[in-house]
Amino acid sequence: GRVGPWQPEGWPGTEVGWALLRETWGRGYATEAASAAMDWAFDHLGWTDIIHSIAPDNTGSQQVARRLGSSLRGPGKLPAPMESSLVELWGQGRDAWRARRASSNG
Repeated sequence: GRVGPWQPEGWPGTEVGWALLRETWGRGYATEAASAAMDWAFDHLGWTDIIHSIAPDNTGSQQVARRLGSSLRGPGKLPAPMESSLVELWGQGRDAWRARRASSNG
């Protein structure tokens, strides 16, 4: 699978996303890798906000977003050729992420 930051042209925001093979689901890999990617995006890319675009029926990815501390922001729109895909945008800002990380490490 793959996990990491990306922002293709026309994307609705700066995203850290994940896509893992089904046989790896439920082992914490997405949460652990996305946490590292979010740290890196905030610290090295200078991003101030991160989204996760998730299909409304993808409850597994919604749980990962919740474990990361992200909240549902509402429906999103992807650029062509994915403009007909239904997605919800989840996310959080850098300050909230850092505060949550500091409280969980302290």
